[in-house]
Amino acid sequence: MIHVVDPDFEKRLGEVGDRITVAIDQLIPPASGPEAQLMRAMRHGALGQGKRLRPFIAIEVGRMFGAQEKSLLRAAAALECVHAYSLIHDDLPCMDDDDIRRGQPTVHKAFDEATAVLAGDALLTLAFEIMASPETHRDAVMRCRLIERMAAAAGPRGMVGGQMIDMNPETGAEEPLQVLTRMQRLKTGAMISFAGEVGALLGGAQEHERQAIAGYTNDLGLAFQIVDDLLDVEGDAETLGKAVDKDREAGKVNFVTLLGVEGAQGQVRFLAAQAKQHLASFGNRATSLLQTVDFVLNRRH
Repeated sequence: MIHVVDPDFEKRLGEVGDRITVAIDQLIPPASGPEAQLMRAMRHGALGQGKRLRPFIAIEVGRMFGAQEKSLLRAAAALECVHAYSLIHDDLPCMDDDDIRRGQPTVHKAFDEATAVLAGDALLTLAFEIMASPETHRDAVMRCRLIERMAAAAGPRGMVGGQMIDMNPETGAEEPLQVLTRMQRLKTGAMISFAGEVGALLGGAQEHERQAIAGYTNDLGLAFQIVDDLLDVEGDAETLGKAVDKDREAGKVNFVTLLGVEGAQGQVRFLAAQAKQHLASFGNRATSLLQTVDFVLNRRH
């Protein structure tokens, strides 16, 4: 599944990632005193090397609609804090029980389980603090809208609900593929969709434009997860910065076990084409978002 990724795109992705890292570094400053360990754990989980894809999507969508840079950067940092919290909790022994994340020990390994739980909790609440601040947007109505949508994306009808299905994937009368697709649209896709929504809201996009972005992020999020499943089978642990073949060892169903490698690759290509089609009405304004699709298809970590 080879797609040429423009070097300028990867440079842009890296630049945005660096800006998000700097923003989070400022939002979670080193501390002394009794809370110092908590702050160190938060920084360990949030400042590690990562793609920063979700904040990148938020910023690129926002720029397409002319959103203010400071608002975008702060909202994108809040989004990344939610993502970091989810990874810390996902890695816990009671969840996926992972020792390595982004090429370094997971938070519960670098510190301890209680500290990891609290660090995740703190990052989640910090995200809402960032969104609620007038520094993010002067309009309180907009801040409330962002908070509402972030809660929906991260909560029981979004990411957390998807994690629950992942922990207890009883299919009942539903087909396993339907359950898996629903789980991943919630667990992975909800926050990717929220990333696009952040940029569209802050940029004042029209309803039909928001719908187009929603379609794009919905398909991109599912494609991202299927590629993740393919990498779990075909990837290299050192390159990925995390363990591979975890689903097979745990006896878990994923898109590769249900569709096979070729079937999963075909589904990714279909979703990628569909994601790009949603952007057709934006023309050259959406070049970066189109390149994001190719980046997701081509990623090796």
